[in-house]
Amino acid sequence: MIPLSPSDLHECSASRALTLPPLLHALWHDAHGDWNRAHSIAQDIESPDAAWVHAYLHRKEGDTSNATYWYSHAGRTVFTGSLHAEWTALAVHLIKIREENPRKGLHAT
Repeated sequence: MIPLSPSDLHECSASRALTLPPLLHALWHDAHGDWNRAHSIAQDIESPDAAWVHAYLHRKEGDTSNATYWYSHAGRTVFTGSLHAEWTALAVHLIKIREENPRKGLHAT
């Protein structure tokens, strides 16, 4: 079951998180303090959405040059709001994609 909101994603259990599409699963790991696992998931997917998640993770890490590279790959400008605001924007975006097209490829979200 796909979360209905960013707070639903953040609060879902570890067992439920295992059923999430990969990029939502990456955000879940990040929200639960496992940056490395989140990064591992995001870097293995080639899509603009994965590049955005990858950019966010490098921004969070403090690696601004790497983050800038991944924002460019995602076709986005560097996010200037808080990390929490960007995590929320990513979650909203990825949840919306799944709601609009639940059959979309697993690696898209």
